[in-house]
Amino acid sequence: MKKIAFMIILLTLLLPVQTMAEGGKKEGKQQSLQVPNSTVNISKENTYPNPAQDQPTLQPSELTRELTGSAKIQIDNPELIQILNDSSISPSKVAIGYRASIYLGKWALNYESQETNVNWQYKQANVNKVDNRGGTAPVQMTYRQEAEKKVTGGLTASIPDSEDVKKMMMMKASEKTKLSLSFQTMIGKDTKKGNVYNVGAKNYGVLTSYVPAVNEKGKVTYGEVYLVLKGSKKKIEVRNVTQQGIGAWIPVQDYLSFEFNTRQ
Repeated sequence: MKKIAFMIILLTLLLPVQTMAEGGKKEGKQQSLQVPNSTVNISKENTYPNPAQDQPTLQPSELTRELTGSAKIQIDNPELIQILNDSSISPSKVAIGYRASIYLGKWALNYESQETNVNWQYKQANVNKVDNRGGTAPVQMTYRQEAEKKVTGGLTASIPDSEDVKKMMMMKASEKTKLSLSFQTMIGKDTKKGNVYNVGAKNYGVLTSYVPAVNEKGKVTYGEVYLVLKGSKKKIEVRNVTQQGIGAWIPVQDYLSFEFNTRQ
């Protein structure tokens, strides 16, 4: 609805101008991530084909770069950038005295990542068991997913423009971890992995698998965005700027962490 209303305002207020024309802060260095030996990629084995969640980097148009560059607040929101990319403004050089201030709404402008960690055992996905307590020789066991498992992440608190915030948080977390992330991932029934675990004689073996997740923490900057036109000049002004801290759990797609234990 925000996008539709924005386009209607632009078409309504900028058409006269078009007719006359015809006559930051930088993110810190990316962290290096060490995937533990107990964590494996199952993208080829997963019987549920998870859709790719890679967020393509949206390239701003020349107009968008000019407008966002005129703002005193960094603008990273891909939704707002897309809207600006789809817009055109052609004020006339003879539009002396023309002034307009167009309210584009209150937006989540950017997300600043402050801490990124991975919990390799975020949610239990499966348990395989082998009872060899009556055996006289070791037996082997491997992982097999007993039932389909859905793991969902989310924001740690209610926040305005949550979908836009989630996109920006996932993009930052993906950049820092180099992992494929999604707020929802599935492990398909009968997914298997060939890693072999030995259960000794007189022992009971338990192989537990977990879906990892990234814990992303930072702050979101909000502001009221205005498109200001003055003669042939155009710029964006951001007013009433506020910031809010936020965290999120973002599951790692098509990865499992294994924990193997035996007991007598």
